[in-house]
Amino acid sequence: MPLKGIPNELSPQLLQVLATMGHGDEIVLADAHFPTSSICKSGPVEVRADGLGAAQLLKAVMKLFPLDQYVVCPVARMDLVTSDKAIGLETPVWDQYKEILNEAEKTEVNIEMVERFAFYERAKRAYAVVSTGETEKYANIILKKGVYQE
Repeated sequence: MPLKGIPNELSPQLLQVLATMGHGDEIVLADAHFPTSSICKSGPVEVRADGLGAAQLLKAVMKLFPLDQYVVCPVARMDLVTSDKAIGLETPVWDQYKEILNEAEKTEVNIEMVERFAFYERAKRAYAVVSTGETEKYANIILKKGVYQE
Protein backbone atom coordinates (compact mmCIF):
# COMPACT_ATOMS: atom_id res chain seq x y z
CA MET A 1 0.00 0.00 0.00
CA PRO A 2 1.49 3.38 -1.01
CA LEU A 3 2.28 5.97 1.63
CA LYS A 4 0.89 9.51 1.55
CA GLY A 5 3.11 11.95 -0.27
CA ILE A 6 5.55 9.33 -1.56
CA PRO A 7 5.53 8.85 -5.34
CA ASN A 8 4.37 5.36 -6.36
CA GLU A 9 7.43 5.01 -8.62
CA LEU A 10 9.69 4.75 -5.56
CA SER A 11 9.97 1.16 -4.36
CA PRO A 12 10.63 0.34 -0.70
CA GLN A 13 14.21 -0.63 -1.64
CA LEU A 14 14.82 2.67 -3.43
CA LEU A 15 13.30 4.63 -0.54
CA GLN A 16 15.68 2.90 1.85
CA VAL A 17 18.64 3.71 -0.41
CA LEU A 18 17.65 7.38 -0.67
CA ALA A 19 17.18 7.61 3.11
CA THR A 20 20.46 5.94 4.03
CA MET A 21 22.63 7.91 1.59
CA GLY A 22 24.74 10.62 3.20
CA HIS A 23 25.82 14.06 2.04
CA GLY A 24 28.07 13.68 -0.99
CA ASP A 25 26.97 10.12 -1.79
CA GLU A 26 26.01 9.53 -5.41
CA ILE A 27 23.25 7.53 -7.04
CA VAL A 28 23.09 6.53 -10.70
CA LEU A 29 19.80 6.37 -12.58
CA ALA A 30 20.75 4.05 -15.44
CA ASP A 31 19.09 3.22 -18.72
CA ALA A 32 18.29 -0.35 -19.77
CA HIS A 33 21.57 -0.57 -21.74
CA PHE A 34 23.79 0.25 -18.75
CA PRO A 35 25.86 -2.64 -17.28
CA THR A 36 24.21 -2.26 -13.86
CA SER A 37 24.86 -5.75 -12.52
CA SER A 38 28.52 -5.68 -13.61
CA ILE A 39 29.07 -2.22 -12.09
CA CYS A 40 27.39 -3.28 -8.84
CA LYS A 41 29.86 -6.15 -8.39
CA SER A 42 32.28 -3.35 -7.39
CA GLY A 43 30.15 -2.35 -4.43
CA PRO A 44 27.15 -0.12 -5.24
CA VAL A 45 23.71 -1.32 -4.19
CA GLU A 46 21.74 -2.59 -7.20
CA VAL A 47 18.15 -1.39 -7.38
CA ARG A 48 15.75 -2.58 -10.08
CA ALA A 49 13.14 -0.24 -11.56
CA ASP A 50 12.80 -2.02 -14.89
CA GLY A 51 9.27 -0.86 -15.74
CA LEU A 52 9.98 2.85 -15.36
CA GLY A 53 11.37 5.43 -17.75
CA ALA A 54 14.38 7.34 -16.47
CA ALA A 55 12.72 10.77 -16.63
CA GLN A 56 9.66 9.40 -14.81
CA LEU A 57 11.88 8.01 -12.05
CA LEU A 58 14.00 11.17 -11.84
CA LYS A 59 10.87 13.27 -11.32
CA ALA A 60 9.78 11.00 -8.45
CA VAL A 61 13.25 10.92 -6.86
CA MET A 62 13.58 14.71 -6.98
CA LYS A 63 10.45 15.10 -4.82
CA LEU A 64 12.52 13.68 -1.93
CA PHE A 65 16.18 14.09 -2.87
CA PRO A 66 18.19 17.26 -2.15
CA LEU A 67 21.07 17.92 -4.56
CA ASP A 68 24.45 18.89 -3.14
CA GLN A 69 24.55 22.69 -3.09
CA TYR A 70 28.28 22.79 -2.21
CA VAL A 71 29.60 21.52 -5.54
CA VAL A 72 29.56 23.22 -8.94
CA CYS A 73 27.89 20.28 -10.69
CA PRO A 74 25.68 18.12 -8.43
CA VAL A 75 24.54 16.17 -11.49
CA ALA A 76 26.52 14.32 -14.16
CA ARG A 77 25.42 12.59 -17.31
CA MET A 78 27.14 10.33 -19.78
CA ASP A 79 28.51 12.19 -22.79
CA LEU A 80 28.09 10.92 -26.34
CA VAL A 81 30.95 8.92 -27.82
CA THR A 82 32.72 10.52 -30.78
CA SER A 83 30.91 8.50 -33.44
CA ASP A 84 27.49 9.40 -32.01
CA LYS A 85 28.50 13.07 -31.87
CA ALA A 86 29.56 12.85 -35.52
CA ILE A 87 26.13 11.61 -36.63
CA GLY A 88 24.33 14.14 -34.43
CA LEU A 89 22.57 11.55 -32.28
CA GLU A 90 19.67 13.23 -30.52
CA THR A 91 19.02 12.67 -26.83
CA PRO A 92 15.65 14.26 -25.98
CA VAL A 93 15.73 12.79 -22.47
CA TRP A 94 18.47 15.30 -21.58
CA ASP A 95 16.02 18.18 -22.08
CA GLN A 96 13.52 16.38 -19.86
CA TYR A 97 16.18 15.92 -17.16
CA LYS A 98 17.14 19.59 -17.24
CA GLU A 99 13.50 20.66 -16.88
CA ILE A 100 12.85 18.22 -14.01
CA LEU A 101 16.03 19.20 -12.14
CA ASN A 102 15.53 22.95 -12.54
CA GLU A 103 11.90 22.69 -11.42
CA ALA A 104 12.77 20.59 -8.38
CA GLU A 105 15.67 22.82 -7.29
CA LYS A 106 13.97 26.08 -8.31
CA THR A 107 17.23 27.19 -9.95
CA GLU A 108 19.45 26.35 -12.91
CA VAL A 109 21.23 23.08 -12.10
CA ASN A 110 24.74 22.65 -13.52
CA ILE A 111 25.22 19.30 -15.23
CA GLU A 112 28.65 17.83 -15.87
CA MET A 113 29.26 15.78 -19.02
CA VAL A 114 31.34 12.66 -18.32
CA GLU A 115 33.07 10.49 -20.92
CA ARG A 116 31.55 6.99 -21.17
CA PHE A 117 34.31 4.95 -19.51
CA ALA A 118 34.94 7.62 -16.86
CA PHE A 119 31.20 7.47 -16.14
CA TYR A 120 31.44 3.70 -15.61
CA GLU A 121 34.34 4.17 -13.19
CA ARG A 122 32.46 6.85 -11.26
CA ALA A 123 29.40 4.60 -11.13
CA LYS A 124 31.51 1.91 -9.44
CA ARG A 125 32.05 4.35 -6.54
CA ALA A 126 28.37 5.32 -6.29
CA TYR A 127 26.22 4.38 -3.33
CA ALA A 128 23.66 2.74 -5.62
CA VAL A 129 22.79 2.17 -9.26
CA VAL A 130 19.12 2.08 -10.24
CA SER A 131 18.40 0.12 -13.42
CA THR A 132 15.40 1.62 -15.19
CA GLY A 133 13.48 0.39 -18.20
CA GLU A 134 14.60 3.43 -20.21
CA THR A 135 15.56 2.43 -23.76
CA GLU A 136 16.76 5.81 -25.01
CA LYS A 137 20.54 5.83 -25.40
CA TYR A 138 22.64 7.97 -23.02
CA ALA A 139 19.88 8.30 -20.44
CA ASN A 140 22.36 7.65 -17.60
CA ILE A 141 22.59 10.30 -14.90
CA ILE A 142 24.39 10.65 -11.56
CA LEU A 143 22.92 12.66 -8.66
CA LYS A 144 25.05 13.82 -5.71
CA LYS A 145 23.08 14.04 -2.46
CA GLY A 146 23.03 17.27 -0.53
CA VAL A 147 21.60 18.22 2.84
CA TYR A 148 17.93 18.87 3.45
CA GLN A 149 17.13 22.41 4.53
CA GLU A 150 13.62 23.63 5.30
